[in-house]
Amino acid sequence: MGGVQSRPRRLARAVAYAVVVAVPLGVLAYLVRSNFGPLIDLDQDAIVAATDVTRSHAGLRSVAEAWELISQPWVMYAVVGLPLCLLAWLRWNLRTRAMWAVATMATGWLVAVGLKLAVQRARPVIEEPFTTHAGYSFPSGHATNNAIVVTVVLLLLRPVLGDMARRVLLGVGVAWVLITCADRLFMGAHFLSDVTAGVLLGCGLTVASYAGYLGWSPPATPTTKESDDDVPHQVG
Repeated sequence: MGGVQSRPRRLARAVAYAVVVAVPLGVLAYLVRSNFGPLIDLDQDAIVAATDVTRSHAGLRSVAEAWELISQPWVMYAVVGLPLCLLAWLRWNLRTRAMWAVATMATGWLVAVGLKLAVQRARPVIEEPFTTHAGYSFPSGHATNNAIVVTVVLLLLRPVLGDMARRVLLGVGVAWVLITCADRLFMGAHFLSDVTAGVLLGCGLTVASYAGYLGWSPPATPTTKESDDDVPHQVG
C-alpha cells in the first residue's frame, strides 16, 4: 500500500473521492425531489415496462420474489459481510481491514437511511402490485447495501486473493448488484433512478472510505505488527 501515510493526505484523498460521488448523487436527489419532468417520465416508463414483463411471466416473478428475499440488506450483512470480516480478522490477520470494513458498512447503511429521509420519495404506484413495500424509495436500500457489501468484500479480500480469483469475484459481484437492481424494477419496488443512486452511493462511499483507509496503520503493540495489512497474503 505504499507505507503509512499522513492523516491530512489520507483525509484529503477521501474527501476528493467523496466529492466526486456526492456531486452527481446530489444532482440526482435534487431532480427527484423537484419532480424533474424528463427523469420522472423515464422512471415511470421503466417501472411500467418492467412490471408488465413480471406480470406476464410467472417464472420470472417467482425468481424475482426469491431474489428480493436473499438480497435483503440484513441478509447480506449477516450472511456475507460480517462473517467475512470475522474470517479476515481471525484467519488472515487483516485486522485493520476488518475494522475498516465493519465501519464502512455501518456508515453506508446510516447514510442511505438519512438520504431516504431527506428526499422522502414515495414508492412506485403500479397496477396489481405484487407486494407491499414500506418506507421511502430513494435511494434503493437493496441496491445501496448490496453495492456496499460487494465493494467492501472485493477490497477486504484483495490481499489474500490471486489475480484470477479477484477477476472472478469482481465478475460475480458486478452480476449480483446488477441482478439486484433489475429485481427492484421487476418487483415494482423502486424506480430506475432509485437503484442508480443506490449503486452510486454504495460503491462511491466504499471507495471514498477505502481511499481514506489506505496508508493507515495502528500503533504497533507487542502482539501485533505495524501495517499488518501491507503484508502480502495468499489463500491456500
